[in-house]
Amino acid sequence: MIDFEIPEKIAGIRNVIETVAVNMMRPVSRYYDEHEHEIPWDYINFMHTASKAMGGSSMAGGEPKKEGPRFTFQRLAVMVEMLSWGDAGMYLCTPGGMLGSAAVSATGTPEQKERFLARFRGEKPVFDAMCMTEPHCGSDTAAIRTTAMLDKETNEWVLNGEKIFVTAGHKALIDSEGFIVVWATIDPSAGRAGMRPFVIEAGTPGCQVTNMEHKLGIRASDTVSIVLQDCRVPFENILGSPEVVTEKATTGFKGAMATFDATRPLVAAQAIGLARATLELLKEMLAERGVTIRYGLPRQKLTAIEKDVIDMEVMLRSAWWLVLKAVWMMDNGKPNSLESSMAKVRAGDVVNRITQKAVEIMGPLGYSREYLLEKWFRDAKISDIYEGTGQINRLVVARQLLGYRSSELR
Repeated sequence: MIDFEIPEKIAGIRNVIETVAVNMMRPVSRYYDEHEHEIPWDYINFMHTASKAMGGSSMAGGEPKKEGPRFTFQRLAVMVEMLSWGDAGMYLCTPGGMLGSAAVSATGTPEQKERFLARFRGEKPVFDAMCMTEPHCGSDTAAIRTTAMLDKETNEWVLNGEKIFVTAGHKALIDSEGFIVVWATIDPSAGRAGMRPFVIEAGTPGCQVTNMEHKLGIRASDTVSIVLQDCRVPFENILGSPEVVTEKATTGFKGAMATFDATRPLVAAQAIGLARATLELLKEMLAERGVTIRYGLPRQKLTAIEKDVIDMEVMLRSAWWLVLKAVWMMDNGKPNSLESSMAKVRAGDVVNRITQKAVEIMGPLGYSREYLLEKWFRDAKISDIYEGTGQINRLVVARQLLGYRSSELR
């Protein structure tokens, strides 16, 4: 049975993370927004040390124990929500395993998981990234053109192509221990069944960051383009099996979707943290100006602002419950593709509506750079875009509810 109360063990970790968010993130939030591409090393180094002390707090935190309740993803969701309350962009700089690690966990063999994820438990912070989007295709992953050809003489994979909008791609490649996971096709004629993820370690010749984006929001986090030109990786760096079986593409397109099933609820948690920060600051600003929210009155007796605030609180809580359900299912080994997409859709919608309404209610003060409301308004939009846009996730939900295949409902 799902328990919507935070377990005591996770609550203790959340208290630690709240201290970090209040003291290390909020005070420098504006600074890193205005100094895009400057890496927040003080935060990164502290979080690496803290993560080790807490026994791992990411996709690379180790395999959960089988005995007793499993709280791996619930713990992650609570931490992500709290860190994003501090600053969504800085949260994306947290070391210790992100999207690349999620892909390794979802599609790698036990040996690969140990080989690639163990480095996150070392003495220094390490980063990873996942490379999916290409200049000609975003949500349509079947249109990927990056190729991986096997050189039988050297038993190496040779990758060629370009990936764009890679979150944390720069940080993943600046240190010898970092890596990126590149989705490429080993058989273009097989469509999605030919897709495979490859681990490319930092320093590999033929892999180069060519551009760092200047963005609307989450500016503390780097977003880059990566070009692969005759990039050679060892045969064993393909995650899962290299065999193409069109009827059962477990490590192909389904492997990518398994990655998103794990990470979309965490993107939703990021949106929830940002929305909560906005709503709390809005209520503080209103209270300072003599506006209080009178709970318990009939709706017709409330002011327009009171109605707006109460509606935002309802939206926020309902979205968080969807996140908790999705991560509970993940922790208990239950298929959660539908629930993860529902959480992502709802949270992405809620954070944009709450941040926009907060700016609207506060007027010039909401638009002013004196407060963080306008920054959070900018940071919010990405929650509805990456890891599958709101439109794509709505399609995922509709297909599963109605029983349609992707070819039948577009």
